[in-house]
Amino acid sequence: MASALSKTKSSFYRRLYVAYLIDQGVASVPALIEATGMPRRTAQDTIVSLAELDIVCEFEKTEGERHNSGQYRILEWGAIDPSWVAANAQRLQTALGYG
Repeated sequence: MASALSKTKSSFYRRLYVAYLIDQGVASVPALIEATGMPRRTAQDTIVSLAELDIVCEFEKTEGERHNSGQYRILEWGAIDPSWVAANAQRLQTALGYG
């Protein structure tokens, strides 16, 4: 990208990219941190904020595990086209400076 992203655009891109990663199996906070380098709080806040885009993301606890062990799953993409996000994932990653 030629110029820095606005705060609004970077927030939108981050939500799309995190939803994409969760959909691809990078579905826990530690995995998202490892994949993106974002701080834990940012990862957690981004997952919560997916609902603002009508992306339904649910945590599935691992049976028999303690301490909220499990992973997230995208149940519904709302008005977002997941095929567009997948096709543009590299562009989103680059724009956000991840990887």
